[in-house]
This record gives sequence, C-alpha cells and structure tokens, in this order.
Amino acid sequence: METSIDSQLDYQKFKQIVLDRRSIRKFTEQPVSIEDIREIIDCARYAPSDTNSQTWQFVAVRNKDKIKAIEEMTWEQLRQRAADAEARGLSREGRLLVKSFGPYATAFSDAPVLIVCLATPYASKFRDKIFDPIGLVEDHVWAEEGIKSSCLASQNLMLAAHARGLATCPMTGPVLLAAEQLRAYLDLPADSQINMVIALGYPSEQPGRLARKEIDEILTIID
Repeated sequence: METSIDSQLDYQKFKQIVLDRRSIRKFTEQPVSIEDIREIIDCARYAPSDTNSQTWQFVAVRNKDKIKAIEEMTWEQLRQRAADAEARGLSREGRLLVKSFGPYATAFSDAPVLIVCLATPYASKFRDKIFDPIGLVEDHVWAEEGIKSSCLASQNLMLAAHARGLATCPMTGPVLLAAEQLRAYLDLPADSQINMVIALGYPSEQPGRLARKEIDEILTIID
C-alpha cells in the first residue's frame, strides 16, 4: 500500500518532535498552566498498556515550596547514604555521590512543575480469572507490568510537552534516594509504586543532540 504525501508529512513532523526533544534541567520563571498540564496528561493516558490496565497516575506539584522540600529531602537522604559509605571505608565514593550525582538527581529544583509518575497495581480480568488461579508468575512480575505501562505513558507525556512548547526531564534520583519520604510528604497511595519524577516548564537552555548508537548496533532483523 502506498503512503500518501500527507502521511509522509505527518511522519516527518512527528519524527522532528522525537529528534528535538531534550532533557532540560534549567527553566524560565514562566508558570505552566493547568490547561497545559491537563493536555499533556490527556496524551499520556492514550499510551498502550497491558490488557488496557492503564496502570498510571500522575501528581503534578505546582507549589514551589513543596518542590523545594522534595529537593531538600532528596539531598538529606543522599548525604546520609554518603555518610554510610564513608563509615564503611568508601569515603571517595561517598564524596562522588554528593558532588557528582547530587546535582544530577535534584535538577528538578527550579522547575515550575514536578510531575510524580506512579505505577498503580496491575489488575485485569485475565489476572483475576486465569493468571492468579494457575499461579502463572510471581507477584513481583505484576509490579513490573505496572511500571512498564507507566513508562509508556510517561514518554507520551514528554513528547506531548515538547510539541506544546514545554520542556521536561525524567529523573529517578528522588525515587532511588527518598521514595518513602516523598510518599509520606505527598500522601501517595501505599499500593502504588513511584516510577519517576518529571520536571516540567519552559526551557531556558537548549542542549545539543547527544550521540546515539547506530541503528545496526541495536537492531536485528530476522526474516
């Protein structure tokens, strides 16, 4: 079947969005409207998910004081990990953790919005009627299924934000370091996994495109 000219143009526009998206860590002071947030979440919710389970939820934090508090709790846990490392004779690694990883993990601090991406419990008629009764897999596999679908939705969110003139940066630093503190602070559901946080705002920087592996390095075609 031939591809129409309109389809080719649509594809080129889409590919340009994919190629031009960057992980942005510096933002302007311009606020992000609730309408913008709702629009990109509207795109996120149309991501595919295992058996249409839609295992995602998003918490958009717009309060700058709360974002600052999340940054501080992340730093607090990071310094604690560094102190623990030093106590075990790993002072160099502890210093590197604070100096190198710290700023990288808390680069959301000046973003107007911080979106906390959650993976909700995986539930479907297949799990209830077939998978669980026969013990198809261990429970942790279903938790992984929730994360997979949540990641798909998060990518939709970031591409939609870029197409709307906004910028994002996905980060797992607060999740790795201060997940339980973050859960308590935002009163997040106990049965949901914190997947990542995404900084959202208008960019004040435009990094260049980073190198990518060649297609032949990552693709195997089996006829």
